[in-house]
Amino acid sequence: MLNSYVSKTSKSKALYERAKKVLPAGVSYAIRYFEPYPFYTARAEGSKLFDVDGNEYVDFWLGHTALILGHSPPAVVEAVRKQLERGTHFGTSHELEVKLAEKVVEMVPSAEMVRFTNSGTEANMYATRLTRAYTGKNKIAKFEGGWHGGYDALHKGVR
Repeated sequence: MLNSYVSKTSKSKALYERAKKVLPAGVSYAIRYFEPYPFYTARAEGSKLFDVDGNEYVDFWLGHTALILGHSPPAVVEAVRKQLERGTHFGTSHELEVKLAEKVVEMVPSAEMVRFTNSGTEANMYATRLTRAYTGKNKIAKFEGGWHGGYDALHKGVR
């Protein structure tokens, strides 16, 4: 299987050789590295990734499990396109923020309030801090071997 991978991913190998010169271990996140080198994605659609060599992969990871609708769903792409025309990053409060929070609270009965974050790492940091403050306990239950962002307190057991 390894020989088949190597024979089908020459462009990814070349990109990896370039990446090793400018990125530690050739990747920007250690979790993206695997032997003998990672493949480099050119595009994605639905549940599929397509690498720079033209190979197709079923994506069970879906952007660190954040893409529950898959890659590039047309309705999401159109909504993003429309918003890009209005602005990309305001750094201020916005009506859509309120609407989304109201929708989450409506759909999740136990959610009284919502905190939006910039990343899964930041969300896990807040969740860990809040849980520890609320329970008075230091230990946190998490999935063994799972990726919980770049927060060092949750790295134990990551493979």
